[in-house]
Amino acid sequence: QVQLVESGGGLVQAGGSLRLSCAASARTFSSYVMGWFRQAPGKEREFVASISRFGDNTRYADSVKGRFTISRDNAKNTVYLQMNSLKPEDTAVYSCAARSGSSFALGPNEYAYWGQGTQVTVSS
Repeated sequence: QVQLVESGGGLVQAGGSLRLSCAASARTFSSYVMGWFRQAPGKEREFVASISRFGDNTRYADSVKGRFTISRDNAKNTVYLQMNSLKPEDTAVYSCAARSGSSFALGPNEYAYWGQGTQVTVSS
């Protein structure tokens, strides 16, 4: 069982930056591929980024590539999402998720564990 708690969301102007954190309770955090997803009002949850168990491989949605960076610190059981050059269309609830094993997955249904989410609002 893995419990995930996100933090770092808030209100920021367009062009600004935020860093989200997700703290995990897992005893073997490095056993999990980690992902970030987001859901805007009236829209389906969408993939943002994912990172391999030891942080040597990452994947990004085209909409955030070059602006967002996912990273992890296995010693601290934490995964991060650095978000730069934020746009109003980035406004959403951002959730982290954990997936057992080593293979990447972009679909939310392939992640078994989820945090409660943190709101990110980007004003124009």
